[in-house]
Amino acid sequence: MLTCKHATELMSQELDRKLSWRERMALRLHLMMCNGCHRYRKQMEFLRRAMRRYGGGDPGGG
Repeated sequence: MLTCKHATELMSQELDRKLSWRERMALRLHLMMCNGCHRYRKQMEFLRRAMRRYGGGDPGGG
């Protein structure tokens, strides 16, 4: 079983590399049981989407 610290490290690493099958399954299991890490992942996803929109530029924006 992953610790929350290891789970958050894996979530960060998966932004830069493909996780192994074992890492993905361990992370998925942890996220099903840990509400705090589940919320953390949702926040990371939100920030990533926001940065993609921001980085894409808004042609009508000032």
